[in-house]
Amino acid sequence: MTQLRAALASTNGLILAGIVLGALFGAFFPELALAQRIIGQMFVALLKMLVVPLVFASIFVAIAGLGTLHHLKNMGLRTIGLYLLTTALSVLLAIVVMNVLGIGEAVSAEGIAFAQAHEIKPFSFEAMLLGFIPTNVFASLTNGAMMQVIVFSILFAIASLYLSDHHQGLMLDFFTGVNNAMLKMAEWVIKLTPLGVFSLIAYVVADEGVDVILGLWKYMLVVIGVILLHGLVTLPSLVAFFARVNPYHYMGQVKEAILLAFSTASSAATLPVSIEVSEHKGGVRRESAGFVLPLGATVSMDGTAAYLVVAVLYIATLAGVELSFGDQVLLGVTVVALSVGVAALPSASLVMMVVILNQIGLPADYIGLIVAVDRVLDMFRTSLNVTSDLMVTKIVDVTTRKEALGEAAQERSA
Repeated sequence: MTQLRAALASTNGLILAGIVLGALFGAFFPELALAQRIIGQMFVALLKMLVVPLVFASIFVAIAGLGTLHHLKNMGLRTIGLYLLTTALSVLLAIVVMNVLGIGEAVSAEGIAFAQAHEIKPFSFEAMLLGFIPTNVFASLTNGAMMQVIVFSILFAIASLYLSDHHQGLMLDFFTGVNNAMLKMAEWVIKLTPLGVFSLIAYVVADEGVDVILGLWKYMLVVIGVILLHGLVTLPSLVAFFARVNPYHYMGQVKEAILLAFSTASSAATLPVSIEVSEHKGGVRRESAGFVLPLGATVSMDGTAAYLVVAVLYIATLAGVELSFGDQVLLGVTVVALSVGVAALPSASLVMMVVILNQIGLPADYIGLIVAVDRVLDMFRTSLNVTSDLMVTKIVDVTTRKEALGEAAQERSA
């Protein structure tokens, strides 16, 4: 993977240049920026092309590499627990910041409409649970239903542990080859990252318009501020506490994935790069990266959770509704719970916002006042989602490695 590391290193400055030049190009040449959208779409499509086979193969190889259900249980419980913790902390931070700053003023709901909110079906716990289970795994693979693909690949990998050593070896060799082939293709796509980033950023700036962005600058600054605080303070603190490593050094090692998440606004599209940089630059074992990151790309939503809390409290202010402490606690609990469950449903963030607004009695049409900058903020919240995935992966890898060394030492002493 020496070539891949060299490719990543050479693109660092070019990615940053692509972001800056793309923003300027979109602002000063909007018609051209809109016309060249196909370049960015092709880049994202190439990344997404790799996701399903990479997720399936990487999870299989990770679980087969762990060898026992005991190690899988420890890693799985630790992963889910950390993802819930980071999401809860992002929600708490958003609530505190919004109560301290208190931005927004009450506005009339007359003439405000957001038709898409009324097209969303009511949230159902039963539908959520059924959404995790693939009734036709080939349809799930075809449609890119990530949660269903993950559930099936985990069960499939566990079943392989009960096969003979001969068959286990054959299957592990096959899926290791598939995994390596997908990562080789990712190496090729990575070389296109600066051009893809330029195209995506230019289109977003031209499509949204600078005037719209400036009109909601206070709201945007609060959302971005919460995201930066969580990404640069809360998450690094967790890594330093649990893993005992320098979190900022690690962030520097995996920054390519964070920058790519910002430009694509897609955790799934960023997944191939996240796996690569965490393994080959961040020093994470393949078993940890292959299991924790695909799961995180589906259920870890720190950025989305923080964004939703700020948006809902901002909408409450616009609607002239003062939420009590109990209401805000309920809001936080709801966001944390839905961040895992709604991931199996399409348009997850919009579904979550509508569900939350309906639950606390706020009109969903107020979404129409903030939806204009949603695409811009989506880039920031996705970059935080991916940052959280990478940080949790590092914690899980370090702690499980220490645990395995401790067990090995006990066995030797016994």
